[in-house]
Amino acid sequence: MTALVRAAALTNFPEVAQELGYDPGVALRRAGLRAQLVREPDQLVEADRVARLLEDAASQTGCESFGLRIAARRQLSNFGMVSLLLMHQPTLRQVLLTLIEHLHLLNERLAIQVEDVGSMVVLREELALSEPARQSIELAIGVLYRMCEALLGDRWQPASVSFAHEPPADPAFHRRFFRCRIEFDGGFNGLVCRAADLDVPNPGADPVLAAYARKLIATLPDDRQRSIDQEVRKAIYLMLPAGRATCKSVALGLGMSMRTLQRELDERKLTFKQLLNDVRQELARRYVANSRYSLGEVAALLGYSTHSAFTRWFGAQFGCSPEAWRGSRVDSLAPRTTRAVQSRARKNGNRATG
Repeated sequence: MTALVRAAALTNFPEVAQELGYDPGVALRRAGLRAQLVREPDQLVEADRVARLLEDAASQTGCESFGLRIAARRQLSNFGMVSLLLMHQPTLRQVLLTLIEHLHLLNERLAIQVEDVGSMVVLREELALSEPARQSIELAIGVLYRMCEALLGDRWQPASVSFAHEPPADPAFHRRFFRCRIEFDGGFNGLVCRAADLDVPNPGADPVLAAYARKLIATLPDDRQRSIDQEVRKAIYLMLPAGRATCKSVALGLGMSMRTLQRELDERKLTFKQLLNDVRQELARRYVANSRYSLGEVAALLGYSTHSAFTRWFGAQFGCSPEAWRGSRVDSLAPRTTRAVQSRARKNGNRATG
């Protein structure tokens, strides 16, 4: 089943594109999307197309902070009807849990996990996409950051933000956006904050309005059933780097027994092992392509205790060693990187003389 996302994901895309000198209509057509979608926030579109649109826009404009620039303009109301339910939850923790509960109405590729670690909380956020989607990840984490900021105001003071991808050539916009330490090439995508911050009462919460919002959401047409394979894949994305992507852990995370999970997968002629391998392949492409990760680190992120076991698996999947695959990627990306640098130089030159 094709994963979908609300067209609200395109909110503010035209404004950011125009500011950077890129025609948003041309950009949307290149991605196979109708220009009118930006005015139809509740329309469902293919999540993969939106991800490709953002990557292409960042490449065409030479702006590595494209997705984050969109996030900087976002409001809580962009969540549509779900926003009414979110703003009336008693605490930020309950806001996040309610958001997770309704993610399938917003973006079927997006996964969020709230993990308590002593006095801190890790908010992991992943997009179950087969290709690297730096801009979509930064947009998603930026929107989550903005949501927490909108609800807590000055009380929102996260300890750090983490990105699994490499840093941009110029991180100035990232530093202005996030009022905390930023870690690139991290072991996960997401935020770290104090547990106490999540449990501060929300003075604006109204349980009557929250109940009303739930009733409204319940009346929404739900023609699409939540796909168990997509839910399992998203759970694996979140749990694999932490070494917890077992069938039992995933089942518990989805609120079902392992037997029930296996039965539902059997009905779709799928196995947990098959889905785990698919996600490993997708994450392997992402991590091995980033030379800042040692291959030993990549092995650990994919759940392998030894480098040799990882190398054997990688060879069986990709037909070569991870070292050879990484080398070929570096060679193939070099011309593209050079063009991007030249494009940025031309743009900077034009601004300097304009």
